[in-house]
Amino acid sequence: MRLVGDIGGTNARFGIAEPGSYPSGVRKLLTAHYPGLVEAAEDYLSGVPLVEEAVLAVAGPVVGDEVSFSNSAWRFSIDDVRRRLGLRRLVVINDLVAHALSVTSLSPDEVGSLKPGARNPRQPALVIGPGTGLGAAFLLNNAGRLVGIPSEAGHAAFAPMDRVQAEILSHLQDQCGHVPVERLLSGPGLLVIATTLAQMSGQIIDVRDPRDVSARAAAGECSICRETMKIFSSILGSTAGNLALTLLTGGGVFITGGLCRGLRPLLDMENLIQAFIAKGRLRSYLEDIPIDQILRPHAALLGAARYVAPSSPS
Repeated sequence: MRLVGDIGGTNARFGIAEPGSYPSGVRKLLTAHYPGLVEAAEDYLSGVPLVEEAVLAVAGPVVGDEVSFSNSAWRFSIDDVRRRLGLRRLVVINDLVAHALSVTSLSPDEVGSLKPGARNPRQPALVIGPGTGLGAAFLLNNAGRLVGIPSEAGHAAFAPMDRVQAEILSHLQDQCGHVPVERLLSGPGLLVIATTLAQMSGQIIDVRDPRDVSARAAAGECSICRETMKIFSSILGSTAGNLALTLLTGGGVFITGGLCRGLRPLLDMENLIQAFIAKGRLRSYLEDIPIDQILRPHAALLGAARYVAPSSPS
């Protein structure tokens, strides 16, 4: 049996699976309730059978033994966690790589179409997931073996699409200099967009949490919150289009994560699609690429269960 985990900036999700199977016994733990990964994993493992190996997907780069998170204070050594949890083997991968590895195992009712197109399974696919931050990864078919390629695209500079977005960028640059795209394209980004729009128009808006923005937009009681959802949708489409061109992802684009699942009814699909394809001479290429949304909760746990380590060179 394998311990699988999806460790983000806000939540740590754990499950148990035989390698290649669907996870069971899934629990979601708040990272703020634990000093570190080991304590959260020990809490989960106290109620499950003994495991000897684990594949953990983390929201941040995985380079060497030391792992830090992009949007969390947690830090850990892979070898130290392996020893403290009594594991024979521990593999740590990027969380969006895990989401990407889940794609071919999803059932039809776990994927929702946002934009039609022709998917070529021999070409790369893009998986993009706004959450506490912004993650993105690519899925490649390497001679029949699916390989997930991580990225830190969320930390690339935000590129505005129009005058309003350019003014938002200018306001944020005055505050903090570099403005990564995840500053806007994330859960906290909803709050940033809404409060910046209010400042730009000389208004006061009483929103203290991203859920306040989405709730007021859904209720139709706040024009700034409704405009925030339009801008968020446009930034999501534009960013996905930029990344689709970066690796020519004829295998399709997949939007993943709980944030966009919750926001699905509020997404402005016309803005999203137009921003995705608005890339000048490459418009016709992007018009053919489908955009789907992963609707399965805990898709990263499925990807961690499906993960197969690369073969050692002979």
